[in-house]
Order: sequence, then structure tokens, then C-alpha cells
Amino acid sequence: MNSSSTRRTPHSRTSQSNPVGTNIISEQVAMLALSRVQVPQLAFVRELIGIVGSAKELIENAGNIRDILPDASPRLAGIIGDKHLVELALREIEFIEKNDIKLICFGDREYPYRLAECHDAPLVLHSLGNANLNEKRIISIVGTRHASEYGKDLCTNFVTDLAKLSPDTLIVSGLAYGIDVCAHRAALKAGLPTIGVLAHGLDRIYPNAHRTTAKQMLENGGLPTEFMSGTEPFPSNFLQRNRIVAGISDATIVVESASKGGSLITASLAQGYSRDCFAFPGRVNDQYSCGCNELVSRNRAALITSAYDFVEAMNWETATKKKSAEELQTELFPELTAEEAAVITALRANSDGLQVNQMVVQLNIPINKLLPLLFEMEMKGLVKAVAGGCYRAIMM
Repeated sequence: MNSSSTRRTPHSRTSQSNPVGTNIISEQVAMLALSRVQVPQLAFVRELIGIVGSAKELIENAGNIRDILPDASPRLAGIIGDKHLVELALREIEFIEKNDIKLICFGDREYPYRLAECHDAPLVLHSLGNANLNEKRIISIVGTRHASEYGKDLCTNFVTDLAKLSPDTLIVSGLAYGIDVCAHRAALKAGLPTIGVLAHGLDRIYPNAHRTTAKQMLENGGLPTEFMSGTEPFPSNFLQRNRIVAGISDATIVVESASKGGSLITASLAQGYSRDCFAFPGRVNDQYSCGCNELVSRNRAALITSAYDFVEAMNWETATKKKSAEELQTELFPELTAEEAAVITALRANSDGLQVNQMVVQLNIPINKLLPLLFEMEMKGLVKAVAGGCYRAIMM
């Protein structure tokens, strides 16, 4: 859009018939109707709303759009004046009211201020749940749908520790298989609020296998989407929703990713919005670590290995109560015996896990004492046995 173009105020427009044929629609209905505009044209629409004063007035004077903003294309003027979009919006209002959905419009006090900074921010968000989308701290956790045990452990441990280091953090992801749902479930277990940004309307949950998790999120978090009811989870919608995942957050963390995938797109969007981006490293020959390793090697993401690394990099430690290393160790390893803490520390230092004989040597614990100790720790959910006779830490 050429900012130097001559614009006319609404008062200077010529008198033309209203193509929508209504002047009784509400501002919410108008915003809903305009939300159907394609993402690349959202900036134009928001500028037009700013010029005429409201979405309602913009629709009611759609026939004069090019008098107000000469740069506006005839196609955009036609979309704004499309009566069918208003009819869709009116039906959607009925669905919203019937299902107790919160409609948050751009410019509302509850609209996420971080997202509002983005040039392609959606005009409306449909939201279920009780999440504060302007929480003090918000991070997005994304990654592959084909998460490995290593990736799931990284994600779970990161969120668990973050809940102790920064308990006022909102966790954002996309409710997809793999890392997404792992992040949501870890947040729920740790008591952190979490939202799943959906790529479809609120008349369905996709994938259906995550319906129970989605329901739990409504109690401490929520399900926002920019899509009206009836919208199916088309592939293009997932790419479109990724901009919300990136834009609504202070930082995006990539846990596991192949060399191509949606999580790398989200990371790229986060960079474009001047958000911080972080990635967990992995082995160089692991398919689902290639993307993370590449982000780090090309300086597109900062390397982190723990929640502490992340909090320190974000300078969040200055806003939390200062704790000594010993105090943090006590919080992160509650009610552990000295031997259990030693096992956890050793396993944390070896992300691939340790075999029993290796632990016998490193920890100087006799095997006849170590085996029952590992069994008890597995029952407590502190460690788990994996392939190759190894053990990994679950709690970090």
C-alpha cells in the first residue's frame, strides 16, 4: 500500500447505495464478516477500519471504499461489500451465543496485545476457556508430530521445571500430535495455563483423539481460533494458524523438528515478528533433530538445554524470586533421597540414558542396591527403562 496516496475522509465520499443493504448490523457482526478477508489483505482492511472509524461503517459504505482509500483494489471493495459475508456472520453470532464462546475483536481490551503488533493479526478470535491471552509471560512450544521419547522427555521436563521457575507463564501450542499435545499435557500436570490455537471452527476438535485433553484445557487455559464454525481443518489452515502461535507469544521454542515442517515455519514467523526463538539440540544423524540443529547452526534460534537456560536467556530471573542453586535443586527434586538425587543428576547429564552397569561405576552404588532403587524410582515416575537396558530421567 502506498502511504503517500491521497485519502479522503468518510465525510468526503460521494453518496452511493449501500451494497450490503443494511445499517443495523453490530460492530461484532461487521468484524466477523470482514474476518473472512484473506490474510494478505488484513492490513488493508485494518487500515480502512482506522480511517472510517469502525468495521460497521466500513461495510455500510463499501461502495465508496476507493473514494476513501484509492489504493484499494476493486476485488477488495467487492469482498467488503459482499452481503453473503454479513449473513454468515449473523449465523455465527447465533452459534457463539448458543455455545458460550467469547468473541474477541481487534481493538478490544482482551485482544492479545502481542498479537496486535503483527501486521497480519486476525480481526477476531473465537475463544473457549478461561485463558488470559495477555498473561505476563507467554511462550509457544512447537515440534514434530512424530516425537521421539527423547523429544517427549525434553518437552515434559522443560515445562515441569518452567512451572517452578516461572509459574506465571502461559503455554501455547496447536493441539496436534507429538510435541504439541505433549506440551499441553505437561502444562496441565504442572499447573500452568495452556491454550491450543486451532486450525478450524469451534464446532469440532481435531484430532479427535485429543478431545479429553482439550476439555481439560478449558479449565486452565483455552482453545482460541480465528475460524468460524463449519470450517474444516484444511492443510492451509494449519499454516495460517501458525502465525497466531508465533505472534501471541514472547518466544517460540522448537523441541524436535525434521529439516522441513510446520514448526520451522512457526519459528520463521516468530523471527519475522521480532520474537525470540530457541531450539533444543539433538544428535546430528537423528531425522527429527535436523531442523533444530539447523536453526541453531544458522543462528536462527538460540540453543537451550533446560528451562533454566531459557529463563536466563529471557532475563526472566530478574522478575522471579532469587533462589540459590541449592534451593532450586531442592524444588526441582522434591523429597528425593541422596541416592535418588544422584541417579537423577547422572541421568540428566546423559540424555540417551545410562545402563545399569554404567551407573554402578559412576555412582559407586552396588548393583544389588541399585536395581531395587531403580525399580522404586520407576514406580514413582522419576525414571523409566528404555531400549538397550538403559534408564532415562523423567523428572528434571
